[in-house]
Amino acid sequence: MLQRPRRRCEGTAMGAIVLDLRPGLGIGPFTIGMPICEAFAQIEQQPNIYDVVHVKYFDEEPLRLDIVISFPDHGFHLRFDPWSQRLRLIEIYDVKRLQMRYATSLIGGPTTLPTFIAVYQLFGPTFPGFMTEIEVFILYFIPDCPSLFLFPLSIQIAGMMGKRSCHLSFLMEPLQLLADLYMEEIHVKLGEELCFSVGGQHIPFGASPQDVWTELGRPCGIHQKQVDQMVIHSASDPRPKTTLCGDYFYNFFTRGLDILFDGQTHKIKKFVLHTNYPGHPDFNSYIKCNFVIHASDVSGPFGEVSSAKHCITPSTKWDQVKEILGDCGRPAIQTQDSASNPFGSTFVYGYQNIAFEVMKNGYIATVTLFQS
Repeated sequence: MLQRPRRRCEGTAMGAIVLDLRPGLGIGPFTIGMPICEAFAQIEQQPNIYDVVHVKYFDEEPLRLDIVISFPDHGFHLRFDPWSQRLRLIEIYDVKRLQMRYATSLIGGPTTLPTFIAVYQLFGPTFPGFMTEIEVFILYFIPDCPSLFLFPLSIQIAGMMGKRSCHLSFLMEPLQLLADLYMEEIHVKLGEELCFSVGGQHIPFGASPQDVWTELGRPCGIHQKQVDQMVIHSASDPRPKTTLCGDYFYNFFTRGLDILFDGQTHKIKKFVLHTNYPGHPDFNSYIKCNFVIHASDVSGPFGEVSSAKHCITPSTKWDQVKEILGDCGRPAIQTQDSASNPFGSTFVYGYQNIAFEVMKNGYIATVTLFQS
């Protein structure tokens, strides 16, 4: 669990903030369907409001449970689908700590308790609610307001709704997401090219920066490549022993992709694909790359996915990769800023035309593509 440093300022004490409530859409700056990186960007833009933030995930099996961003001082969670890393659920579990504005009315917070009567009057007629086995009365607002409220009640109180009131929890159900470039499948043909399934772009090895700009647009960032440490210490290498070389990266953070160009020929020599799993130092630096790697020795013609078990995706664990490609021997151990990295080392396994960086839980962190 990660925790931001406390940065308390006057006016953001527990329960003091007011967020606009948009039933079926979101609350405050958080919208159902938004990528997790956009949620973090909103948090970072308002550190005095979101000053205590917890990030929770299942380290051993990161695809099994939601990734949760929690705001304990304000009483609500953001739950992200672990595969797509998009916001699927907003849960306000302590309405006394958060005041919500709907149209011109306020609800929640320490002074405006969201009772059953108050909720009904504010949101209008609703579908009939029902009682659960754990004595919680559920009130639906659908289809115009796809949200639901949970009232902890007893059977007796449930029959006295007009006279009694109670506190609530609020959950917001996700809308159907429209197809777009987010999580676009990127098909990989080893040693040859990348193919983007939605946009239809083809980026082969040897393409120029101009080709990449034409196909993918302006990169999010450009930086020089650091010289490999083993090259720096090699006595036989005639190049100057500096920390930088002429090679340079185009960073496409919104696609989970880095492209490395040769500094002399200005041609593509490597692709780096990022899975953006929590528990890796690069988490939240990239949007997840939804790659599909077709192993040339086991799959059919490029673009055909006749045997899904012979394809490698961000969900493929390392044991499954070895079943597809075979054993490659012992890995190299990679550390990133070991002094400030709380996640420990990763393991790099190399094959012809491809290398995998694997985390301790067996999930792939990055895939590096090259021509042997």
